[in-house]
Amino acid sequence: MNKFNWVKQGQIFDPRDFNEWGQTHGQVPFFIKIKDQQKIFFTSRPPLNENGEYVSFIHAIDVEKISNTFKIQKLYTDPFLHLGDIGCFDEFGTMPCSLIKHPNKDEIWLYYVGWSRKISSPYDCAIGLAISTNNGETFKKISNGPLISSNTDDPFVLGCPRVYIFNNKWYMFYLAGIKWINFNGRKECYYKLRVATSVDGLIWQRNDRFIISEKYENESQTCASIFYFENKYHMYFTFRHTIDFRNPERGYRVGYAYSFDLINWERNDEIGNFSVSKEGWDSEMVCYPQVVDNNGSIEMFYCGNKFGLNGFGFAKLIP
Repeated sequence: MNKFNWVKQGQIFDPRDFNEWGQTHGQVPFFIKIKDQQKIFFTSRPPLNENGEYVSFIHAIDVEKISNTFKIQKLYTDPFLHLGDIGCFDEFGTMPCSLIKHPNKDEIWLYYVGWSRKISSPYDCAIGLAISTNNGETFKKISNGPLISSNTDDPFVLGCPRVYIFNNKWYMFYLAGIKWINFNGRKECYYKLRVATSVDGLIWQRNDRFIISEKYENESQTCASIFYFENKYHMYFTFRHTIDFRNPERGYRVGYAYSFDLINWERNDEIGNFSVSKEGWDSEMVCYPQVVDNNGSIEMFYCGNKFGLNGFGFAKLIP
């Protein structure tokens, strides 16, 4: 296989351009076209509270593509989902990871991560579902509880669900925690990618193994984006060292794997050929990729330095 040739097109969204909004971050961008409108959903954060803690909310922008740039038409400043009630899995944050047009209903399904805080470890997270019946203008949670949470095979955190329908079968690629590691007085979660399948998008059968090989010991993996191209399935995903990952040399990078059956994957980051820039907003980190076919143009939306502190941009695949 030849290397993929990605050409970065620059930033799309930077929260600093909307100072009156008062939010930081533009994490986990997810592009979707609903009717004739192109939208990018993402997570932002208000300022830290007095204890130095944060919450996160789901927002979006409407965009119009002009040549090789995206022009922001509208910023949805109000969150799409409220935080969960006391004790709920999403009490302290929500993060959009997949939006999918239901094949049999006039609905948009939003699979999201809900965050809660713990005492022995910093956080826990599980996977929720919210549904829109008005073309993504508003969403309603299906319940106060998660759609998928910890069980005997997945005892720790679950998150970043990426959901697809291939050959009339639903697939969810998600991170599953393996263990918590103590490092310099902090506890860091070590997690890797798994896959689950479904016939309806509601009841999921989990695979009991991890699907992507590690590049180094205790490599954490998340945000798997899948697309079908030239007779095989391709995956771009995010990986990093589990400890000391705030060090730019050990932070998030984008990996690549391919498959013929969506279950067994062969990793080859060199073929994927996507990494940090020499300078600028994505020179220390690249993370949370989503690859889409946008009217015949294969494009990757992704975050840069500091986990998307200053928003997200995109790259274009050149044949």
